[in-house]
Amino acid sequence: MNTMTLWHISGWEFAALAAAALLVGFSKTAVSGANTVSLAIFAAVLPARASTGALLPILIAGDVLAVLTYRRHAHWPTLWRLFPAVAVGVVAGTVFLEWADDGIVRTSIGAILLLMAGVTVWRRRTADAEEEPDSVATRAGRVKARSYGVLGGFTTMVANAGGPVMSMYLLSAGFRKLGFLGTSAFFFLIVNVSKVPFSVGLGLIDAHSLLLDLALVVFVVPGAFIGKWAVNRINQRLFERLVIAATVLGAVQLLVR
Repeated sequence: MNTMTLWHISGWEFAALAAAALLVGFSKTAVSGANTVSLAIFAAVLPARASTGALLPILIAGDVLAVLTYRRHAHWPTLWRLFPAVAVGVVAGTVFLEWADDGIVRTSIGAILLLMAGVTVWRRRTADAEEEPDSVATRAGRVKARSYGVLGGFTTMVANAGGPVMSMYLLSAGFRKLGFLGTSAFFFLIVNVSKVPFSVGLGLIDAHSLLLDLALVVFVVPGAFIGKWAVNRINQRLFERLVIAATVLGAVQLLVR
C-alpha cells in the first residue's frame, strides 16, 4: 500500500500534519513557497511517496481559498503562456516518479530550487528597473516562461514543490504582491487538480489517504484567514524576501534530509 491511513499515525504525528495543513492555508494567501515546510513535515511523518498523494488534496483546498480571496488580481496572459510548458513538466515528472528513488527526487528538486533562488536574487539586484508582468510577451519572456513552466510542472508532480519555482518566476517577472498571489492562486488550482488522475494512477491517492485528508483539511481554513490578515501588513520588499527565504529553506531541507 502506497498510502497511509488515519489510524497508522500517533497523536503527535497528527498534530504535526495539522500544523502543516494550517501552514498550507497561510502560504496560499500570504507567502507563497512557505508550504515547502509543509512538504517537509508530511514527508517526515508519512512515507515519502505517500506524502505527496496525501498533501495534494490539502493543497487544492488551499488553492480554492486563495482563488476566492485574490481572483480579481490574476494575470491571465501569464497563465496561458505557462500552461503548455507546465503540462510537459507534469508528464516528465510522472515518468520520473516511475523509476527515481526518494533520494534522487529530493536532491534534484533541492538543487533546482537553490538555483532558481540564486538567479532571482541576482536579477533583482542587477535590474535597472522593475519589469512589468506583461514583459512575458517578449521573446525572452516567452523563453523564461517555458523554462520555469517545465520546471514548475516537474517539481510540482514529483514532490508538490512547484510553489517555490513559480514564486521565483513571478518575482523575476516583476509581479507586485496582489498580482503575484492572484496569478499563483489560479495557476496552482488548475495544475494541482490536473495532477489528481496521475497521482491516482500511481497509487498515491486512494480512500485511505482521502480519509486522512478529510480530517486535516479543516485546518487549512484558519491558516488562510491568518494569511489574509498578514498579507495586508507585509510591504513588497519584505514579501519578496520572505518568499525567497522560504524557497531556500525548503531547498536546504530537501538536500540535507
